[in-house]
Amino acid sequence: MTASTPGMRRVAASAFAAAALVVSMQFAAAGGVRADETPAPGTPPGTESTSPPPEVDGNSPGLKLRDGATLASARVLDIVSVVESEGGEERREETSSNLKFALQAEVLFGKDSAKLSGAANTRIAEIASEIRNQGAKRVRVFGFTDNLGSAAHGDVLSKQRADAVHKVLSRQLSGSGISYEIRGYGEDYPIADNGTEDGRKKNRRVEVSFPRGEGGSAQS
Repeated sequence: MTASTPGMRRVAASAFAAAALVVSMQFAAAGGVRADETPAPGTPPGTESTSPPPEVDGNSPGLKLRDGATLASARVLDIVSVVESEGGEERREETSSNLKFALQAEVLFGKDSAKLSGAANTRIAEIASEIRNQGAKRVRVFGFTDNLGSAAHGDVLSKQRADAVHKVLSRQLSGSGISYEIRGYGEDYPIADNGTEDGRKKNRRVEVSFPRGEGGSAQS
């Protein structure tokens, strides 16, 4: 699954510079406001950008701070490119430092099942090839469900599905020295509205993410 695969279309491109700063003003008076440091909803723990923030000169006249104001900590926003299949079944999210693939559960499993379908191995093999090309040594496999049924059932099912995808990946990438983090988040971290079936389909997914070029053998 690549950006050039037929049937794929570019659905979003956030035009942020890789070294863009989110700057907020922190006033000396009581009640001053700072930028919220909490990751945006839909970002599972451990997947936030770890790019170091650039140095900022708080005395630069170009910043034009009000009297008594100081800079909050600088943060880096990576360029994000998102490519999604026509029906939304497959999604590739790419930054300068990470790749993330999201596959809807329907393209991998039967209803309420953690048994991989016949077509699933081909899709997972394409992701394994990308992991190999990027030289990644750390891979995250996270499972998610919609909010139908009990939360406890969703937690178990999402973990079982993540385990199933991991099993195929580890077989495809045997001997590569890759460490895996496998988690099931259930109905947590939805990326769409659970109030509609289209939204629930997007939320029922398995995500595979990894750093780009970590092993020094990445291909462009």
